[in-house]
Amino acid sequence: MKTKQVLTLEDARRIADGAAQEAQRNGWPVTVAVCDDGGHLLLLQRLDGAPLMSAEIAPAKARATVLSRKSSKALEEMVNNGRFAALAMPISPLEGGEMVVVGGEIVGGIGISGVKAPQDAQVARAGVAAIGGSCEL
Repeated sequence: MKTKQVLTLEDARRIADGAAQEAQRNGWPVTVAVCDDGGHLLLLQRLDGAPLMSAEIAPAKARATVLSRKSSKALEEMVNNGRFAALAMPISPLEGGEMVVVGGEIVGGIGISGVKAPQDAQVARAGVAAIGGSCEL
């Protein structure tokens, strides 16, 4: 049997807090979603003023990164470059989702929604950095 690392609720809170701090520092009302390595939601935090739809989009972005093992920006680029079949996959191809990688393993995903796509991604990366993780395998 292989032993693997898993996110705890406390880890998810630290990720969400790091992301929320980055968003608040910039005045960006966003929703933060953190999921485990199976794409299951661990934590959802909608900051004051975040769009209602962001509470649906953020978890979808987090889940997409785990299921595809790519950032949601990479998925969006696939669609933008003409691979429209990707739209049939059970993923959200919108920038703002990042893998949470610790020790070379994907332990979860984070999705941010509420502002412009590059800003969502910036907030997501800040959340991952809060636990000393990486967004790359």
